[in-house]
Amino acid sequence: MVIPTPERDLAEDGGQAVAVFAGGCFWGVQGVFQRVRGVLSAVSGYSGGSAETATYDLTSSGQTGHAESVEITYDPSEVSFGKLLQIYFSVAHNPTQLNYQGPDRGTQYRSTVFYRNDAQAEVVRAYIAQLDATGLFDGPIVTTLEALNGFYPAEQYHQDFLTLNPTWPYIVHHDLPKIAALEALFPSEFRAEPVLVGQLAQASG
Repeated sequence: MVIPTPERDLAEDGGQAVAVFAGGCFWGVQGVFQRVRGVLSAVSGYSGGSAETATYDLTSSGQTGHAESVEITYDPSEVSFGKLLQIYFSVAHNPTQLNYQGPDRGTQYRSTVFYRNDAQAEVVRAYIAQLDATGLFDGPIVTTLEALNGFYPAEQYHQDFLTLNPTWPYIVHHDLPKIAALEALFPSEFRAEPVLVGQLAQASG
């Protein structure tokens, strides 16, 4: 849906900054942000638990504290933290679903912004209050804020999953509509060619 831009945003300097969002299965969240102009990388992984339990098999139990999350590195001169939040709340997932997204159930699929500092947390809190006040959503936003204590990249087979598996039934039904919505609602931010983890690995290798 079309939602307003944040009334508050971060004034960030430097060539890159980082945001970590969780919103259901990381395949779709990663796929969305890989197609946002100004995003330098979007990596699927786990946040909220310990390094020892940061695996797909353990996280899938719902007992580790981890959420499937995406670490987004971006150029703040091209896209702001607030714009990323607007895309997160309107396209990347449904922020009114508590501990689930679509068919996926469990705290590992919770809607959470893992904030890196107080400034990020303040912007997110203000934006959630702003959005709740609009009445645009079917219910209250249940997105939580958790201090980022670590981000652990997911197994390689999860990286770039949407792009590499466009005919996978789950991707077709649940995630490709998010890409279409990104292009329709944010045409100036949309880029057709995603920045892929595999490409970044090849470049650094």
